[in-house]
Amino acid sequence: MHDHAHGLEARRSDSRRRMWIALAINGAMLAIEVVGGILTGSLAVLADAGHVLSDVGAIALALLAAGLASRPGGARRTFGYQRSEVLAALVNGLMLVAVGAGVAVAAIGRLGDPPGIDGAGVLALGMLGLAGNIAATLVLARGSRQDLNLEGVLRHSFADALGSLGVVAAGAVVLAGGSVIVDPIVGLLIAALVLASSWRLIKEPFDVLMEAAPAGLDVEGVGAAICSVDGVRSVHDLHVWTVTPGFGALAAHVVVSGGCDRDLIRRRLEVLLHERFEIDHTTLQIEEEAPGGLLEVERAPGDP
Repeated sequence: MHDHAHGLEARRSDSRRRMWIALAINGAMLAIEVVGGILTGSLAVLADAGHVLSDVGAIALALLAAGLASRPGGARRTFGYQRSEVLAALVNGLMLVAVGAGVAVAAIGRLGDPPGIDGAGVLALGMLGLAGNIAATLVLARGSRQDLNLEGVLRHSFADALGSLGVVAAGAVVLAGGSVIVDPIVGLLIAALVLASSWRLIKEPFDVLMEAAPAGLDVEGVGAAICSVDGVRSVHDLHVWTVTPGFGALAAHVVVSGGCDRDLIRRRLEVLLHERFEIDHTTLQIEEEAPGGLLEVERAPGDP
């Protein structure tokens, strides 16, 4: 348990360092794209700047959540604030939906009467934004992908990199003499990418908050493995859930044969769950099998 907690904190420390680097990169890009988008009149640039703004907010929220998650638990919150990372990821997913919807509405409004844009300026801003987004995405991608908080920031950054590619394409088309309608079309494509990247950030935190079993874990397989241990007759009230990504928990009632060593069986089960399923936080209630079945008490005749 101590090794597990140490590994979780080391992962969070590395994630925080990577997010601070990404925050600095995105802050610089935001200032450049807002000014550049206004000067060039490009919706694609302003749409990308809006997504960068959501990135800055997402990273700031993720850093706050990572700090809270590292705080120790207390008498009221025995698990501490570990699920703050999950809440931050969910909020980031909802932010992506809002940004994508806003960009789509603005782009649709421009399709009928697209304004003129400065193709050279848009191309230069797109290339600058693409370089910054690639740098931030690489920094984040080298961190732990198991960290849902970091994954949320990474998806923001990756969608931004794709958006910058769209800005580069719009600038190149206009600079080559193409129609300026490409600008709102690229805005719509960016909106679609943003909305698509929000799906996992909404689904996975929701699963954690609803205490679903960890993704990819076969709960029936866990029950069968428990029953395969010598002396175990059956298992019931089996629950497996995720406190926060990388921190799985299990609780179960295990029925064992009469006269067996309960402590030994519990230790064997703990080793089994750790080695085969990477579950370290367990609550196992060992119940000895009753020779005559469960005791049934009925009201005697004449009792009030």
